[in-house]
Amino acid sequence: MSVTPLIGPVEAPDLHVVSYNIRRRFTGPLVRPADRWRLRRPRLTALLQAERPTLLGAQEAMPDQAAAVRDALGPRYRFVGHGRDANGRGEGCPLFFDGERLELLDWRQTALSTQPDVPGSRSWGAMLPRVLVTASFRDRATDVRFIALNTHLDVFSPRARAAGARHIRELVEDQELPAIVTGDFNARPGSAPLLELFGGDDLVDAWDAAAERETPEWDTYAGYRRPHVRRGRIDWIGVSPDVRVLRAAIDPRRVGGGWPSDHLPVHAVVRMGGRGA
Repeated sequence: MSVTPLIGPVEAPDLHVVSYNIRRRFTGPLVRPADRWRLRRPRLTALLQAERPTLLGAQEAMPDQAAAVRDALGPRYRFVGHGRDANGRGEGCPLFFDGERLELLDWRQTALSTQPDVPGSRSWGAMLPRVLVTASFRDRATDVRFIALNTHLDVFSPRARAAGARHIRELVEDQELPAIVTGDFNARPGSAPLLELFGGDDLVDAWDAAAERETPEWDTYAGYRRPHVRRGRIDWIGVSPDVRVLRAAIDPRRVGGGWPSDHLPVHAVVRMGGRGA
C-alpha cells in the first residue's frame, strides 16, 4: 500500500506537526466494515510512514493502537501518554515525536477536571474522563526549547469543552516557551471553546496563521464519508504567536480504498522563534 505524502518529512529548522484522531478500536459484529481496526490499521500505517511528522498529537488511541502508531512511525520515534481511565487504561492522547530530532525534557498527563492530579476524574458535566498530555522538548538541530500539549475535549458537555480550553490557554499563558497545541476539541470555528483558546494573545489558529494552505479547509470529522467544506473543523493545531506557521493542510484522501479514521489529519509546518530561541 503506497501513499504519496501530503507534507512528508521536513528538514530543520522546520517541524512537521500533525493532529489526528485515529478513532478508537471497537470490536464485535455491529462494527461496520469502514470502522474495523484490522482494515484501518494498514491504511494508517501507510499514511504515517509517508508523512513521518516530527510531532504527532493523537487522540482516541487505545494502548495497542498507540503501539501500532509507534511501530508505523519507526524506531526513531517515541511517545508519552497513557489511557485516561483511573488505572491508566482506555483510550488516550499520546504525543509521538521523532526522538532523533527532539529531546524530551519533561512530560506529564493530567485530568481535565478540578482535580487534575486525580487520574480518571471528571468535572463540568463531562460524562467521560478527559486528559491533557503536556511535554517539553529541545530541538537537537536548533537548541530551541518548546512545549507541546495534546488533548481531546468532551463531546457531550459544552461547559466541559469551554473549561478545558480555558485551562489549556492558562497553561500556555504561564509558560515562557513557544507552544504547540494539538487536539480534537469537538468544537467548530467561532464556538465558545475556540474563543477561549484563541480569543486572547497566547495562542493562534495554525490554519489562519499559515503563510500557505495546501488544501481546502475540509471538515475534519468526515465519518468515513466523502469530505466536505461545510460545517467547519473540530480538530485543531494552535501555536503561540512566536511560532511561525509556514504551511497548513487537511488530508481528505482515501488510503487503500478507505479512510484510516473517521477524522481527517490536520498538518502544519512550523518554525520556532522568539521566547525559546
